[in-house]
Amino acid sequence: MRKYGLALFILGFSMAVFAQADTTIYQTADQFPRFPGCEELDTTLAVRQQCAEQALLAFIYQNVQYPLEARLEGIEGTVVVSFVVEQDGTISDWKILRDIGGGCGAEAIRVVSAMNEVGVRWVPGKIKDTPVRLRFNLPIRFRLEEPLPYSMLGRDSVYTVLDQEAIFISETDSISSWLEKMMKIPKGYQDSCRIGDMELSLLVGPNGNVKVYDVSDYNNLGFDFQFELISAANQTSGMWKPAIYQGRPVSSLVNVGVLIEPVGAACLDVIQSYELAKQLSEEGLQLYNEGEIETGILKMSEAVDLFPDHANFRYVRGQAYLNENMYEEACIDLKHVQKILPLSVANEIVDLICK
Repeated sequence: MRKYGLALFILGFSMAVFAQADTTIYQTADQFPRFPGCEELDTTLAVRQQCAEQALLAFIYQNVQYPLEARLEGIEGTVVVSFVVEQDGTISDWKILRDIGGGCGAEAIRVVSAMNEVGVRWVPGKIKDTPVRLRFNLPIRFRLEEPLPYSMLGRDSVYTVLDQEAIFISETDSISSWLEKMMKIPKGYQDSCRIGDMELSLLVGPNGNVKVYDVSDYNNLGFDFQFELISAANQTSGMWKPAIYQGRPVSSLVNVGVLIEPVGAACLDVIQSYELAKQLSEEGLQLYNEGEIETGILKMSEAVDLFPDHANFRYVRGQAYLNENMYEEACIDLKHVQKILPLSVANEIVDLICK
């Protein structure tokens, strides 16, 4: 899908084919009108003219908005606006010489006509050093830009278009299994039988270094567990082949799911219950998607009953309730998800359905 942006280019200034003094129409002028901001330059007229063209381009670019209709219909092209630069530097008699539809012509007129309102005063055209009225034709190109291959996360450029994804370097382990082995159970929790899934978003830099961008703690294990997992993830710096884009290493995000599982015979029942709950949730979702609504939701509920703080179990059931217009039940589940994962997609839904 293309990202809708705006690129505006002054394709060339088509100056008036006539000038007017009183009722006389002039075919030429000694000096054509210039957008303000460059008159203090101690240089040639040609340089001031070039500077004025760049200043006009900047003004248009900063003020025009790509019309929604044009974006939705994929309209691109060049609008030509014509206006008269008066002897006092104001503009008048603006009109569209060429339109491309989708509201682009109207938007171009809106920006041009706003010049008077914001106090823009042109340097008027001149004949023998006398200011005259001249018609000025301004082509403005509307273009839908292709999406950038990266987005910004804080100060980091994170590439989303890749020729090759980042690769964890290990002869025996995937990144998930490596983290599961290396993560330490926090002090005081060794005999707690705490169990759950976490997901890390790792920012792998072009030099192979790693920064933890986000942690999703689906079973609400808590900060101590999150800290130990982050510490383990930080140890993987230098153990990555960075992602490649157009032949060079770039930063990218890698999402890693990790199962935090206790050890010891005393926790065997908890481990088995957790495996059962995951199975029930998955089966419930499958049954629901196959049209067995009540049976599917029942299995989802069995998973929630086993682990009521599991955000994913709650989210799956909450979405099913929402689809069945069971808003009160959906609200309970999705609010629970919101408490466990404050930055989750549940936030928007909660705001809509919970009174």
